[in-house]
Amino acid sequence: MELSTIGVVGLGQMGLGMASSLLRAGFTVLGHDISPARQEAARAAGIAVAAAQQEVLAQADALVFSLPYARDVEAVATAPGGLLARPGRRVVLIDTSTSDPVTTRRLAARLEAAGHGLLDAPVSGGPAGAAAGSLTMMVGGTAGDLAAVRPVLEAMAAKLVHVGASGAGNIAKLVNNMLVAAHLVTAREALRLSEAAGLPAAEALAVINAATGRSAATEVMVPRWVLPGGFDSGFTAGLMRKDVRLAAELAEAVGLDLPLAALVQRLWAEEASALPDAADFTRMADYRAAEEAPHG
Repeated sequence: MELSTIGVVGLGQMGLGMASSLLRAGFTVLGHDISPARQEAARAAGIAVAAAQQEVLAQADALVFSLPYARDVEAVATAPGGLLARPGRRVVLIDTSTSDPVTTRRLAARLEAAGHGLLDAPVSGGPAGAAAGSLTMMVGGTAGDLAAVRPVLEAMAAKLVHVGASGAGNIAKLVNNMLVAAHLVTAREALRLSEAAGLPAAEALAVINAATGRSAATEVMVPRWVLPGGFDSGFTAGLMRKDVRLAAELAEAVGLDLPLAALVQRLWAEEASALPDAADFTRMADYRAAEEAPHG
């Protein structure tokens, strides 16, 4: 498969970072975003921007989608006159969004019937990882499609994990983010307890991160974004709420009762007034604001 022009649909912080990494790796990148501001940011970064998404779907040798919701991915991929109507050689769509496996598998079947492929490849690493090309990707789909676009994936990610067939990447991401959502809650409560008992949070973290209580929340998120008060990881509370909801829906679909996961989902939902969707998701671990939250 010739891989010269890579289309990127969705030029938010993640999409633009991945587009820049692809450009740096030597690919020709053609992007599209419905936001004029994001289009301008992409042009400033040297990315060619198409006036319409159909241009990207028609011209790209491979596609990268970075969109908020599964419905957006499906709508763009199946838009009239777009990828489904494209004749000729196979095009692989790399969906880096976090979606639900049911939508992913349905879309994969539609694309396969039209002669194209889909990899669900949600990412971990945030905007900084996207810009540096150092993301972790958990990939679902066929080994053949993965091999065909491996150079594209390797330009964006430092670590690729092929976890299984279509939908498996999204299952892995939902399981991961369910844990992250819980870890942020428990980190906040642990640090709040430490402060109330007379041990400063920074001192408690030094012990936690050298012992068995550590997690990415305590090792990375709290030191980088919570303690300094920056809260600028680039991932919103609204997106985390979406992922927690999708994980809960997946548990229900497979017939599992997960009481702790259900509690975490409820806590994230109930704190919407103190932690609006637009806020950075790391604010959930802000132990200093815990007194104002409904569930300490």
